Amino acid sequence: MIDRVLTDRRAASVLRRIERPGVVALAVLLAALATVAWLTDPFWLSVAIGAQLLLGGLGTVQLLGPAQPALGFARYAVPTVAAVALSLFGRILPGGVALLFAPLAAILIWSVLWLELRTSRGVPARTVLDMALVSILFAAGAGIVDLAGRGGWPPPLALALPFALILAVRAAEARGTVGVAGVGQGLLHTLAIAQVGLAATLLDLPGVIAPALMALTFHAWSGAAEALEDGASGRAVLLEFGSLALMGFAVAVVVHAI
Repeated sequence: MIDRVLTDRRAASVLRRIERPGVVALAVLLAALATVAWLTDPFWLSVAIGAQLLLGGLGTVQLLGPAQPALGFARYAVPTVAAVALSLFGRILPGGVALLFAPLAAILIWSVLWLELRTSRGVPARTVLDMALVSILFAAGAGIVDLAGRGGWPPPLALALPFALILAVRAAEARGTVGVAGVGQGLLHTLAIAQVGLAATLLDLPGVIAPALMALTFHAWSGAAEALEDGASGRAVLLEFGSLALMGFAVAVVVHAI
């Protein structure tokens, strides 16, 4: 009995030190569903993703609280999108490795939730958030390519565009552009990614190179938009981010030729 009381006290002490235990619980739940998605057939993959969309959506709304129009609305969708992207990406890994990846998946989902909680409190982490959005898009694209292949029309990579749209709108909101203007910037951002994805498909690039190019485009476009809004000259932005995009595309072409 004494041991049980002491154990309960230690557990309560740990919970008191964890800020918002619900964030940890939701991250673990979504990671557990992702693990199921990695190790089962496509039918159960769809069931796991459906459960993530339901539980992740409701849980994120509960954790982030009432909507704040000044912060935008896409932030409510990003943690769930991250969980779905991990569900797709993890299927690339062998079964044993995927199980080892499960704790990391929980940490990654928790990190996204933590970033959005900071935003809700008026403490944004722009750089870390941008890298998280890029990583989510890459994970989703790579998982889709592995699941559906590269052939056929429309290209399977087109399935990554809904992910790109949500993430692009979130990137616009992080720059302070919300409402109709934020959605418009997100659509333009997604169009740029779609063009690169189409070019990569026509080149029939192997492996995860096409998703990596789409993620690089996401980063370059977002960085260019931020630089322009901060007052940088158009020429400087074109030289910096245009050269980055061209460099990535050149590497992809060389790999294709090899």
